[in-house]
Amino acid sequence: MVRSEIGRVLVVDDDPTVADVVSRYLLRDGHEVVCVADGHAALRAAEERPPDLVVLDLMLPGIDGLEVCRRLRERWPVPIVMLTALGEETDRLIGLETGADDYVTKPFSPRELALRVKSVLRRARGALAPTGETITDGDLTVDAAAHEVRLGGEEVSLTAREFDLLAFLMRHPRQAFTRTDLLQKVWGWEFGDSSTVTVHVRRLREKIEQDPTAPRRILTVWGVGYRFEPLT
Repeated sequence: MVRSEIGRVLVVDDDPTVADVVSRYLLRDGHEVVCVADGHAALRAAEERPPDLVVLDLMLPGIDGLEVCRRLRERWPVPIVMLTALGEETDRLIGLETGADDYVTKPFSPRELALRVKSVLRRARGALAPTGETITDGDLTVDAAAHEVRLGGEEVSLTAREFDLLAFLMRHPRQAFTRTDLLQKVWGWEFGDSSTVTVHVRRLREKIEQDPTAPRRILTVWGVGYRFEPLT
């Protein structure tokens, strides 16, 4: 496995069986793994040594997973993969809005989770972006090599999935894509909840549009999906 796909993973789950199985699969893939059982311990562990990625259960004693996600996002741009119970769509969407990069529903395949971790790490480190590519639209610049976005000269903090979505749309200006297209072409999901795309588009608009309620760059194409409209 290439270095962009391995790292230090913090697993936060109060079920010792789940934590043990997840850690075994991640260790097998070459990751360094630290397991904690509650939100307070997760925040302490991240403070002592920030991880490269967090696998975070939503249902935790003390501080729940959503609050842990919020607090982590306030301090570090660490990628987060959330674990949610099957059928809790509202929680999944709130998790994505809070800043999670991906989610896996319980019961889940440990192998699938390990693959998601690998994918999120690779994308977070920009391994899929062409080296040296810079995309510019007026005061908005995406530097693929540095995995950095700037708006009006100021750096914009994006999750790995937000970055991938913005870069993809800017590489294909004025081309409309369905939500299913974006799931497959941007994140490589052959199946998934299309509302994931809706959440990420909303978050991107909040970060790069002057007025997110009247976007000028990321436009909704009614009956289809979304397209990027350059301002220049």
